[in-house]
Amino acid sequence: MSFSKKDLLLYAVTDRSWLGGATLYEQVEKTLNGGATMIQLREKELCPADFAAEAAEIGALCRVRGVPFIVNDNMDIALRTGADGVHVGQSDMEAGSVRAMLGAGRILGVSAQTVEQAVLAEKRGADYLGVGAVFPTGTKTDASEVSYDTLKAICTAVTIPVVAIGGINAGNAARLAGSGICGISVVSAIFSSPDITRAASELRRLALDTLGA
Repeated sequence: MSFSKKDLLLYAVTDRSWLGGATLYEQVEKTLNGGATMIQLREKELCPADFAAEAAEIGALCRVRGVPFIVNDNMDIALRTGADGVHVGQSDMEAGSVRAMLGAGRILGVSAQTVEQAVLAEKRGADYLGVGAVFPTGTKTDASEVSYDTLKAICTAVTIPVVAIGGINAGNAARLAGSGICGISVVSAIFSSPDITRAASELRRLALDTLGA
């Protein structure tokens, strides 16, 4: 699948903490109905067989909707299930090694918290950067906060698109205006909502307003 910075406008990252009797597939479907432009499947606890089955099912849904589907951290699952790409953190596989395994046809996203990390990730073959946490977040308790100034400096230092992540919600998204980001990446503000479709729709509208798109 082709990839452009517009795909990062509303980048939803899954979290099964708030399933509440629903399936993750159902929640992702609602997120897409609300206008999510990219989906990342993030699973830290599932066994490989269940992870692969889930990735294949949700990946197929994303293909039907024409939305890029990314697997977090797990290169094997991404390749086995035909995902559009993989996202890795600083403590995961080195970006250059991931790019070599992925090949040129899939998307590589890399997390970055500093200008140095961002520049290196671009040199090693990243297609986009996920920068954060831009606000305090309970989703990743080990995430360090990235200031607005650092976020802006990263966007200036690289030529690949940057998506902001970490604690973003309807009440603070507008504070990222002017930073140079191409979109917002959201977890709990979508998946913990009692109305996922409405939450995604509102966040997409706010992202468009924030970016002046």
